Amino acid sequence: MNSPKTRLVTGDKGFVGSLCMKAWPSAIGLSELAGASIDICDKVALRHALSNTELNEVIHLAGISFVPDAVADPLRTYQVNFLGTLNLLECLRDVGFSGRFIYVSSGDAYGLVQTSQLPVKETVPLAPRNPYAVSKAAAEALCYQWSQTSGFEVIVARPFNHIGPGQSERFALSDFARQIAAMRHTDAIKKLFVGNIEVTRDFLDARDVVRAYDMLFENSLNANVYNVCSSQEYLLSDLVRRLIKISGVDIAIEVDASRWRPAEQSRMVGSNAKLMDATGWTPVIHLDETLLQIYEYWEHQLEK
Repeated sequence: MNSPKTRLVTGDKGFVGSLCMKAWPSAIGLSELAGASIDICDKVALRHALSNTELNEVIHLAGISFVPDAVADPLRTYQVNFLGTLNLLECLRDVGFSGRFIYVSSGDAYGLVQTSQLPVKETVPLAPRNPYAVSKAAAEALCYQWSQTSGFEVIVARPFNHIGPGQSERFALSDFARQIAAMRHTDAIKKLFVGNIEVTRDFLDARDVVRAYDMLFENSLNANVYNVCSSQEYLLSDLVRRLIKISGVDIAIEVDASRWRPAEQSRMVGSNAKLMDATGWTPVIHLDETLLQIYEYWEHQLEK
């Protein structure tokens, strides 16, 4: 009988990392292993944390993931997302790791994609257009090199937009849900301030994303990249109206120019065919259920 595999989750205190820890009770969080919060850029502390546990699987989620933060401080973004990944790879090599490593990149690394290339397949060349996307594309190249030269397997997961209850209000749909839930409890004029919502995106429940990562550990090939997405194209303004309908409140939508992002892609949807073929994974949580749970999460938070 094979002994159970020991799985490490970096970024275990983050939104998706905490979902991983909940879904995988036997997994070890990097912050737990280190005995405290740990900076992925601190190579000495990182090597020390990894030196006392025999690991079979590692998923690397730690990093700067909020695009405006990356735009505001590109250098720190590159240090954390690229050099932090290099630190982790080198430390795993140094402690004798020989298992499977999943690097969590981003669909944002594709950059501007022509309509004729939709839905985006993994073969579409990367053309990142912001510091966050650049850092992810660079780390993907690093991971490919390590898949060829290290003593362990390296796989890249490229998740598209993923959402769920508990996500920071710094992300659009969570912010909209928070605004809408707050308006239900006020007599003030009810206006929802948004940026450009006449764009399409590929949204997936974050818990389905975690399931995909789990299945990639079992059924993926070294040096391969897998889109993690719904393959469904959603108009953001439609999802905003669904959230308003959930609230049961009459709310006007008002565009706030300060919320517009530069270099906005008007349409985006990915292909999940490679992931499904490799693992048998398919999304199981309907987006309407996700939106309802996000709204209820903010209702509960505001009541507290």
